[in-house]
Amino acid sequence: MRVFRVHDPFHRGQLAIAALFCSLGFQYATWASRIPALKADLDLTEAEVGVLLMAAGVGASVSFPLVAAAMRRMGSRRLALWATLCLTLLLLALAAAPNYPVALLVLCADGVFVGCLNTAMNAQGAALEARYGRHAMARLHATFSGGSLLAALLASGVSAVTSSVVAHFGVAAAVLVLLGGYARTGLLAEEPATTGSGAGTGADEGKRARGWAMPSRMTWLMCCAMVFGTVTEGAMNDWSSLYMKDVAGASAQLAPLGIAVVSGAMVIARLVADRWRGRWGDRRVVLLGSALAGTGLALALAVGGVAPALTGFACVGLGIAAVTPCVYVAAARQSPESLTLVAAMGTTGLLAGPPFIGFVANASSLVWGMAVVAASALIVSLCAARIRWTPVSGDAHVRVGGGG
Repeated sequence: MRVFRVHDPFHRGQLAIAALFCSLGFQYATWASRIPALKADLDLTEAEVGVLLMAAGVGASVSFPLVAAAMRRMGSRRLALWATLCLTLLLLALAAAPNYPVALLVLCADGVFVGCLNTAMNAQGAALEARYGRHAMARLHATFSGGSLLAALLASGVSAVTSSVVAHFGVAAAVLVLLGGYARTGLLAEEPATTGSGAGTGADEGKRARGWAMPSRMTWLMCCAMVFGTVTEGAMNDWSSLYMKDVAGASAQLAPLGIAVVSGAMVIARLVADRWRGRWGDRRVVLLGSALAGTGLALALAVGGVAPALTGFACVGLGIAAVTPCVYVAAARQSPESLTLVAAMGTTGLLAGPPFIGFVANASSLVWGMAVVAASALIVSLCAARIRWTPVSGDAHVRVGGGG
């Protein structure tokens, strides 16, 4: 059987990197889709499930030093492939976890390797844009959403045949191996150590050469935009259906449309967002998009009802979709260290945001929890107005890691 080969180097690299994005979305959604089964198998309370979800966020938030060192030592290509392999093994380990403490350790480790893959694959995506002077990052992030959708469909199909989490995760692991094998064929080779176009002063470069540099004000703004953007994205995926049922009064048949609308709008927006970036620039796309997400959701919460909720959710999906791709590119143009820190914040927001919204909802109501999501999107807009955005150009140079 002959393997289909793509001869254009840009598209070959794009497809290989897309396989990494798909892997991460697929792996995350696979175990998240079986939380009810894991809760039953391990006999967990609601609070213990919340801590279990938080464990992945804790792993991601503390992964920054490890990821930074691994990027310098291994480079983004090798780190991405090793992280994909480790996430595959951790999926199997979670299925076989005999008790709650072991499950906590597995998901904490999962968060660490999610941080590794998240940083490495975005470094590859940013380098692809810089090397060929073409926008690609938004479409790459669309494949993350596509991976989540694939995982949901697989979970539904396997659950119709067997309730075994081990069987489900075994099939999912095989899919991850195939995606990792395909990615290996086209990832970008490592480049010599250089700094991004916004690297800063000679003193900063001296610190960076020694492996450490105090994050700049611009990097902290990007971290802020990233963490609140991923809080918005992650919370909508986890809480939209429950809001539809418990607050908006949707029927059992309509309630799942909440996540479907968010995910569908996000995938569509990411497929076309690279054109928006080329036409209007990253600053305007992020600023206006996050403002649309925040105001649309806030108005939907104020009005109430099923139709306004779905409209507000669509605004969130359309508006927040391009935030993370644009911020990752901007961070990569600052320095590899900036990208690593911003990616760690993004993973933390994605994994820790939903449990935090749950804590707010438990202390007050889900309406206030969703109001936090709307406020998070508006904070992204404020950050976007102050970030220095650098347009993609053919002669731009972004390091893909390693060789330091």
